[in-house]
Amino acid sequence: MTDYSRVERLALCDLFDEVGPAAPTLCEGWDAYDLAVHLYVREADPMAGPGLMISAFADTTARRMQRVKDRYGFAEVVGKVRNGPPRVSLFAVPKLGAQINTSEYFIHHEDVRRAQPSYDVRILPADQQEGLWKGLRLAAKSMTRKSPTGLVLARPDGTSVVAKQPTDLGSVTVSGEPAELVLFCSGRQAVADVQLDGEAEAVERLRNASFGL
Repeated sequence: MTDYSRVERLALCDLFDEVGPAAPTLCEGWDAYDLAVHLYVREADPMAGPGLMISAFADTTARRMQRVKDRYGFAEVVGKVRNGPPRVSLFAVPKLGAQINTSEYFIHHEDVRRAQPSYDVRILPADQQEGLWKGLRLAAKSMTRKSPTGLVLARPDGTSVVAKQPTDLGSVTVSGEPAELVLFCSGRQAVADVQLDGEAEAVERLRNASFGL
């Protein structure tokens, strides 16, 4: 079975090489160099990990990211990301690492692709879409917990999942391929190729909501 986390990792690293360290990304305040450092410390530095999820530790993570930038050039960091996590890393555990990284590397690949002046929406293999959908079903409620509206995520084949129950604003159905729904729920609403169905106010509020883990 294809490990799409590795496919996306290698494709992203190739794109890093192509666009260079100063290229924009969809991660606010980060250029390509910052994003590459983020990916490296996420897998290689246990001390940096908590700050990626918990704001109270964000300063520690920022310092450790800066330490990496002071020590390694962009090409070196990209090379480390391309080579994968250290053997002692949680991300190196067979199957577990791939499961954790399936959405992560897809999202960040698109963070670079869709920040460029022009891009196309990729047609992904069916089994990659299935893997992204599986992960989204598990994480959707956490990712969209700040949604101001109820939220239903629907695939083109009619399969759906309720990410959040209706609120006073009602509910909105967001339809699209799993990859695009992943982007939407991770806070990339502006670039996700999806359709939103619901009351106008609810749709507008949802488009500008703060999502992501």
